[in-house]
Amino acid sequence: MNILETERLLFRKHILADKEAFCAMEMDADVRRFVGGYPRTREDAEKRFEGAIKPSDNSLGMWAAILKDEQQYIGRCGIYPHFDAVGNPIEGEASLGLYIATPYWGRGFATEAGKGFTDLGFNKLGLNRIVTMVQAGNNASVRVLEKLGFHLVLTEEGIRTFYHFVLEKAG
Repeated sequence: MNILETERLLFRKHILADKEAFCAMEMDADVRRFVGGYPRTREDAEKRFEGAIKPSDNSLGMWAAILKDEQQYIGRCGIYPHFDAVGNPIEGEASLGLYIATPYWGRGFATEAGKGFTDLGFNKLGLNRIVTMVQAGNNASVRVLEKLGFHLVLTEEGIRTFYHFVLEKAG
């Protein structure tokens, strides 16, 4: 079952056939540079995949991103619950995640996925606000968020610097 379809992509639950491509992304230093800072070991990547393959009860989650023409796994994208400081989900809000494998960078897939998931969140799930964070230096992701209409609301300084972005439902 597909959760979402865009012009070139479809998004569905992860399946066992996705395992190699999923693990390759988790072990790719370029993909991981701005999400954790280091590539995962194969063992850790497989553990992450076990979590990704678990069934979800609703549309909130990170989904396998499949390039329709090639039926190829190219990453994982989605919107998932946004939590407050004590770990409670914030009603009417979600977080956006876009992870695309390096061979598919620079082709507009993250922007296409982001547009699809923000539309899903606002128009089908009734969300009022979608948030996301980007590590400083990840200029390509910042550009994607700007194209999608997100606004920078906070810069969090620490061991690493993170930019916090927000997109509010129009109207």
